[in-house]
Amino acid sequence: MRDILVTFIVFVGLIYTLRKPYIGILVWSWLGYMNPHRLAYGFAYTAPFAQFVAIVTMLSMLFSKEKKVFPVNSLTIIWIIFIIYMGIGTIFALFPEDALLQLIKVYKIQLVVFLTLLLINTKERINQLIWTIALSIGFYGIKGGLFTLLTGGGYKVWGPSGSYIEGNNELGLAVLIIIPLFIYLRMQAENKWLKWGLFIAIGLSTIMVLGTYSRGAFLALFCMAFFLWLKMPNKIITMIVGSILLSIALLFMPAKFYDRMNTIETYEEDASAMGRINAWTVAINLANDRFFAGGYNHWSKETFAQYAPVPDDVHDAHSIYFEVLGEQGYMGLLLFFTIFFLSWRYLAKIIHSTKEHKELSWANDLARILQVSLIAYASGGAFLGLGYWDLPYHLMAITVLLKQLIDAKQEEKIIVKKEENSIENKIIKKKWAWEK
Repeated sequence: MRDILVTFIVFVGLIYTLRKPYIGILVWSWLGYMNPHRLAYGFAYTAPFAQFVAIVTMLSMLFSKEKKVFPVNSLTIIWIIFIIYMGIGTIFALFPEDALLQLIKVYKIQLVVFLTLLLINTKERINQLIWTIALSIGFYGIKGGLFTLLTGGGYKVWGPSGSYIEGNNELGLAVLIIIPLFIYLRMQAENKWLKWGLFIAIGLSTIMVLGTYSRGAFLALFCMAFFLWLKMPNKIITMIVGSILLSIALLFMPAKFYDRMNTIETYEEDASAMGRINAWTVAINLANDRFFAGGYNHWSKETFAQYAPVPDDVHDAHSIYFEVLGEQGYMGLLLFFTIFFLSWRYLAKIIHSTKEHKELSWANDLARILQVSLIAYASGGAFLGLGYWDLPYHLMAITVLLKQLIDAKQEEKIIVKKEENSIENKIIKKKWAWEK
C-alpha cells in the first residue's frame, strides 16, 4: 500500500511539473529529504523517483515560456568554481574510480540546487520550498519526538535507511537545521491552530534531537538555541519559552542519556572520539602531502596505513571541515568556507536593508532564521560528515534568491522614485512657465 501511495504522489507531481517546472523542485525536495520510498517495503523502495523528477523538471523547463535568469554574483561564481574544483580534484584522487562515483552523486545534488536558482523565483515559491523541506525532515522530528516520549528516551532515534540522514547523528543535525525553519513558518502563520501545530512540531523535534543520543547534535542544540535567542525580537519571552521546552525535554531522558553526554568531558577515554581525531589527523596529513588531498572515498586501510597515527583505527572524517579538507585539500576547504561566509554576509545585508520596511518584514525574518540554521549546520557539522549534503546548499540557494528579490524590490522603488521626481519636475517647470 505504501509503495502505491508514494508512486501515486510522484506521478501526480510529475503531471503538475509538466505544467509548472518549479513543482518538480518541490517534489524532488520531498523525495530527497523525507525519502518516503524508504518507508515502503516493495518496488518503491529502490525506484529511481528522484531521477525521474529531475529529468521531467529539466524537460518542462526547456519548453516553459517563463523567464529564467540565473543569478550571477560573488557567491554563485565562487560556488561554481568550487564545483569545478571538485571535478578536477577527482582526476587526481587516490582512488579515481571510487571518487568518480561520489562526484556523480554530488553533481546530481548540485544540478537540482542550481535548478532551484532558476525556478524558485518568487516569495510564494520560496515559502513553498521552505514548507516542503521543513515538513519532509520534520516528519522524522515529530515522529521521533513522539517515539522518545512514549519510550521514555530508552532507545536511539534513527533516520530512513539508505539516506544521508540514516544515522542518529545525521538525523539529529538535520532536524536541528529545520527547527528554525519551523519557527519562521510560525512567525508568518496567521491561523492560530497552525501556529499551535508548528509550536508542537518545534517541541517534539527538540525532544527528538535528544532522543538521537548524539553528542554533536546536543552541543549544536545549545549553540543554535543561543544564537536563536540573539536573533529573536522578544528575547525575554523567547528565553522563558525555550528554557521551559528544553527543561521538559531533558526531564524525559533516562540516566543513560546523561551518561552518554558526560563523555563529552572525557573524550580522551572514548573510542569514538579518539577515532574521529585519528581521522582528522589523516585529513591534515593528506592535505599537507597532496594539493588535492585524497579525493572522494579515500577513507580506507591503505590511506590510514600511510597517514594515520593509529593505522588500524579506520574511520570517516565525521566532520564537514575535515571531510572537505581530506578530500579536497586546503584550497577546497577555503572555497567551502568562502561560499558559506558569503551566504552569511548576504543574509546580514538583507537584515540591514529590510529593517525599516514593513512590507519586507518576512524577508527580514527569513534572513535571521537562515543564519540560525547555518549556525546549526556549522556547529553540528563539526562532528558529522555532511559536507556535500543538499540541505545546506539549498539554504544557500534560498539566500541568493532572497537577495535577488530584495534587490529587485529596491531597484523598483528607485525607478518609481525617479519617475515621481521627473513628474514633479515637469509640474514645477510648467508652473514656473505659466507664472512667467
